[in-house]
Amino acid sequence: MSTNFRTLDLNLLRVFDEVMAERSLTRAARTLSLTQPAVSNALRRLRETLGDELVRRQGHGIEPTPRALALWPSVREALRQLQTAIVPTEFVPGQAQSTFVLAMADATAAELIGGLSERLESEAPGVSVRVVPLTTRDPRKLLQDGMADLALGYFPAVLTDLTARAQSDQVVSFEHQRLYAGEYVCVMRRDHPLAGQALTLDAYCQARHLLVSFSGRPYGFVDEALATLGRQRRIVMTVNQFFTAGRVVVNSDLLTVLPRHFVPTTGLAEAFQLHDLPFEVPPVHVEALWHSRLQHDSAHQWMRETLLSVARQAFAHGPLAPQTQKVAP
Repeated sequence: MSTNFRTLDLNLLRVFDEVMAERSLTRAARTLSLTQPAVSNALRRLRETLGDELVRRQGHGIEPTPRALALWPSVREALRQLQTAIVPTEFVPGQAQSTFVLAMADATAAELIGGLSERLESEAPGVSVRVVPLTTRDPRKLLQDGMADLALGYFPAVLTDLTARAQSDQVVSFEHQRLYAGEYVCVMRRDHPLAGQALTLDAYCQARHLLVSFSGRPYGFVDEALATLGRQRRIVMTVNQFFTAGRVVVNSDLLTVLPRHFVPTTGLAEAFQLHDLPFEVPPVHVEALWHSRLQHDSAHQWMRETLLSVARQAFAHGPLAPQTQKVAP
């Protein structure tokens, strides 16, 4: 089907954007101050124009088609640019009704979300935050597709790749800012056979291990460090949350590696024995990563500054060395 852009009602794209953002016709109608039948009618007209179903009902919400998922980032960016050009607004926290989507692991959320909640309550009571699980160490597609405003986590391979691309004069599409520096430690139950002795490299490699892996892949940065020494460990289980890892380890003879700052938040610290890793690992820097199209968005700037302030408060005793850099996609 041939689409005539000259006759396209651009209001249909606003409806499409909200439906995609909310994944619900009811919530989209509420945000747009329209009735649900009006939203359904707008989607019907856009379907007829584009020749694609766009969304299908699934449970209590909707599921986008592949065409809708491919179209949405371009529509959202075009609407954002148009709004900024016509009605440039300055974000006023006390008056804002914005919603931010933040992707992060549970260990990061445990450190930042409490402080962020307090800050929102006192400074921006109308602002909402949705935390979605970080299921990858490479969140670039998530950010590119507009599924999250910010990704917060440890992304060493991504930042290395992006910096290399930037140095080769490729197009700059992402920015990042360091939130805090952390440290990973070996964690075992307090009465583990290895708990009462110095943890040697041999003992560590011979033990059975549990790995926190967002993707399920049984290999992480600890294994990369071991590989440089010509050593390896046996990973017998992977989970996708740090808290789950703690619950498993406290009731087994498995070893795991957790952020040191996360251990007290598990409520299990008294049941754990912590050891420094018996080999060198790279420093752990937790970064905020975002698409450069949001770099000058005043609401996004406020959220980035707020998260950095919350991180500074949470880690006032540790080095933060915040840095903002442009990096390539």
